[in-house]
Amino acid sequence: MIYMYLVSHSSARRKVFSSAMARVFVYGTLKQGQPNYRHMLNTAKGIAKFQGRGRTVEKYPLVIAGKYNIPYMLNIPGTGHHVAGEIYSVDDQMLQFLDEFEGCPDMYQRTPMSIEVVEWEGKSSAPGERPAARRVMECFVYSTTTYQPEWVHLPYYDNYDSSGKHGLSYVLRESRD
Repeated sequence: MIYMYLVSHSSARRKVFSSAMARVFVYGTLKQGQPNYRHMLNTAKGIAKFQGRGRTVEKYPLVIAGKYNIPYMLNIPGTGHHVAGEIYSVDDQMLQFLDEFEGCPDMYQRTPMSIEVVEWEGKSSAPGERPAARRVMECFVYSTTTYQPEWVHLPYYDNYDSSGKHGLSYVLRESRD
């Protein structure tokens, strides 16, 4: 839990607010080095702190679909691969931004999933709270149940890279027609 202290300039009184950070697992264009990572760094949209790398405990199909080559994790547990991605702690403001950015709930749905920690860099306030590799934690993931039926026949990936060997370069929103 994070405590924020706000000081009123006129009265110098302190009010204490608490806000829990949510864990979000990103597997596509929001990862480091990918086209939309800049949004994770933009503090005007909220706070996103990189914590580490992980992969889905269950297998899921990760496909690249549509005319803009968008990565989608189809919410079909048990099919596909263990999908690799990054774990972030985000505040409520960033979570709201991500919901809007991901077109939630129409295009993607934000659901809790079990993520296996592969590498952890996050800082912890209490000793012993740092998750070891192979530990499983719950994270929100933007996956979809509202996909086109033919997408299940597309190639499945375990790790998305917009400039990967697949040759399907992601089209930024500002470049779309």
